[in-house]
Amino acid sequence: MKNQNIPADIKSKSLKEARKEIDMILGKLENQETNLEVSMSDYQRLIQLNKHIDELFKIKFREISENNKK
Repeated sequence: MKNQNIPADIKSKSLKEARKEIDMILGKLENQETNLEVSMSDYQRLIQLNKHIDELFKIKFREISENNKK
């Protein structure tokens, strides 16, 4: 899944906001009374949030690396 496949509402989230939503989704997925269709869409959103967080870390890593080279 490339960065351009991540919805705009996820791309605009800070790391803290994305993590909070991930925690909420994980709580829902752990509930055994959730139906399969809802769980599948929640899981897809979880994957997108995870990709977004990964991109945020990569950007921050590049910034830190650039600053250390100076």
